[in-house]
Amino acid sequence: MVFLEFEKPLEKLYEQLEKLQQINEEGEIDISDKIKELETKINAKSKEIYSDLTGWQRVQLSRHPLRPYTQFYIDNITTKFIELHGDRYFKDDKAIIGGIGKIGNQTVVIIGQQKGENTKMRQYRNFGMANPDGYRKALRLMKLAEKFGYPVITLIDTPGAYPGIEAEERGQAEAIARNLFEMANLKVPILAYVIGEGASGGALGIGIGDRVFMLENTWYSVISPENCSTILWRTWDYKEEAAEALKLTPEHMLEFGLIDDIVKEPLGGAHKDPEKMAKTLKSHISKQIRELMELDTDQLISQRIERYKNIGQFDEIKE
Repeated sequence: MVFLEFEKPLEKLYEQLEKLQQINEEGEIDISDKIKELETKINAKSKEIYSDLTGWQRVQLSRHPLRPYTQFYIDNITTKFIELHGDRYFKDDKAIIGGIGKIGNQTVVIIGQQKGENTKMRQYRNFGMANPDGYRKALRLMKLAEKFGYPVITLIDTPGAYPGIEAEERGQAEAIARNLFEMANLKVPILAYVIGEGASGGALGIGIGDRVFMLENTWYSVISPENCSTILWRTWDYKEEAAEALKLTPEHMLEFGLIDDIVKEPLGGAHKDPEKMAKTLKSHISKQIRELMELDTDQLISQRIERYKNIGQFDEIKE
């Protein structure tokens, strides 16, 4: 198991539990009561730690190395999934994966950022940071969904769009802006879920939806805490203060009206029970699809546009 800094009290308890379990298996003495007692203590300590997480601790959990990524959810919530490749302009961006599959009896197009589970795969996936080709591939798949009347599911998990020179040369800003425009007018339902990191335009490029949700231990912001700290204080040392100031947690997003609801995770994070998390997400998606598929196209688009028109606070000055 991998423990974050604020989880250190649990690490010691798990070490004790492992030793007791080993003694119980190898010895002739039954110490199952001691094991149950320690498990109860671990559960109580977990509830204490995870019931009042700071913004920075949520960021850390969203980046946990064992946290399930897009590919895991696709494998566990869809059947008959066929991955589709390429943007038909330049290349196939490995940071974004997508294709056609079934959730229950409903055919869907599912698209998401994939970070990679080890060093080699993280490099292959460019750490989940898409180039313009990735956003154009995503849009191509959305248009395919529109053609056949399939709802679109997007899974957001990125530290941001790739900021390299080659990305700018191929029109990074235009590709993201084009997606915003096209998604606002797409004639099929769109469900967007932040499953990890939701940073900047990299997240927003596949984040316009009829309904937007965040998993419990995720974040959504225009900038990461580290980069915010670097801009304001010229150092990463104030990232914790930046995380609090940015108000990037799901609770903040719900309060601001930027998302529709928060999807609960297993105690301690999605990585503690990925299969349970996948079942929860599948059930949540299925329910939302059933509701949105009942709306006609005009109603769907008008509600979507109205949703984004009403985000934020402003005053009108009448002359």
